[in-house]
Amino acid sequence: MTSSSAADGRVHYDAEPGGRIATITLDNPARRNSYNATMRDELARHLDRAAEDDDITVVLLRGTEGVFSTGADMNNAYGWYGERTGSGNGRPAKSRPSQRRRLTVDRKSFGFYHHLLGYPKVTVGEISGYALGGGFEMALMTDISVIARDTDIGMPATRFLGPALGSLHMFFHRLGPVLARRMLLTGDIIEAGEVEHLGVFTETCDPAAVTARARYWAEKTAKMPADGVVIAKEAFRLVEQSQAYQGEEVAGYLLHAFGTNLQFAEGEFNFVKTRAEHGTREAFRLRDEHFHVPEPDLP
Repeated sequence: MTSSSAADGRVHYDAEPGGRIATITLDNPARRNSYNATMRDELARHLDRAAEDDDITVVLLRGTEGVFSTGADMNNAYGWYGERTGSGNGRPAKSRPSQRRRLTVDRKSFGFYHHLLGYPKVTVGEISGYALGGGFEMALMTDISVIARDTDIGMPATRFLGPALGSLHMFFHRLGPVLARRMLLTGDIIEAGEVEHLGVFTETCDPAAVTARARYWAEKTAKMPADGVVIAKEAFRLVEQSQAYQGEEVAGYLLHAFGTNLQFAEGEFNFVKTRAEHGTREAFRLRDEHFHVPEPDLP
């Protein structure tokens, strides 16, 4: 087995000689395998590496320590857009990034997800623990997805950045309009077992079985003719683009850039302001407290 990792050791690539399977692993367990721009770019490079390797037919995506990914690291929300220095003091400026900066960065960010949607090799997701935000998007974009029933899934960032986040075309296509609206308009985090009957994922199983079942599907698809897989994936992309993803390439980053420049009215939860005043951990607690609505007592 050949192996390499990112410079900071948080993304790993393993290819099995003659096995036709490459495994890409997110390794940031201290932050539940959330990723920053550096990790995302390294992940993209590994995906390109597998795409260009004629000996690879299947890419298995996973995370360490029983967690897939909690998506983009929100510990420094504006850090994704780069820091601007203040006037002469050398410290980062506190102002929000301009729309032109947002559009530039978001175009690149959503280019990653758009590439994954049309990826030429079979992708298998080994999904457990958490699949939130960008991690949820990646889970939905895999060709074959194996998920633990107790995995928390959702787009919690909609609770502080608005519902027009992520790949909307993909959400409506993969989840259906009813579930997509529910999850995006409430920011609810639910367990994968709650939607098992909808067939959102290829296989929903007990947590202890996820690794073995994902490996089973990877080995099963790896037996397919490599040329046939590439041809099929291009056909799948053409069908999905014509039926579901028209405009996705532009709409994703455009709506995200606009949606992250919200003005908050009195009584609305402002995550960035709350985080600056109370710290990230407390901001998440206050976010969940703000959005909690108790279920009604029914007779």
